[in-house]
Amino acid sequence: MATLVQPTHPQIAVSAAIFRDAKVLLTRRARSPAKGFYSLPGGRVEFGESLHQAVKREVDEETGLAIEIVSLAGWREVLPAAPGAGHYLILSFAARWLAREPTLNDELDDFRWIAPDTLGSLSDLKLTGGLEEIVQSAARLISA
Repeated sequence: MATLVQPTHPQIAVSAAIFRDAKVLLTRRARSPAKGFYSLPGGRVEFGESLHQAVKREVDEETGLAIEIVSLAGWREVLPAAPGAGHYLILSFAARWLAREPTLNDELDDFRWIAPDTLGSLSDLKLTGGLEEIVQSAARLISA
């Protein structure tokens, strides 16, 4: 049996706040880390891949959507909370939906298109830390 080796340095990840008809796409994680939490689609940047390539690939793999990237909306650092946990630097981009309907892969188990200004009042959804601030920043970039 192979032993899982934990990274000894931060991992770079990307995500996309995808807007369609003034609503943003939230997806629920089906696996750890963040299992059961709604967040933005995204994942790790692969070696030799640009950030924009990584965003488009991750969005396509996780949701099947075609998007247009607008700009960097913000970033978040996730520090290891326990031994063996990951350390991630997540760069989040504002994006516009271009085509196709969401088709989730096995990393996600639900999606919702939500008005950004209602995020703070959605007590029935568990949101990842910093999500509201990133979505608000992305919404300003989309409407500019």
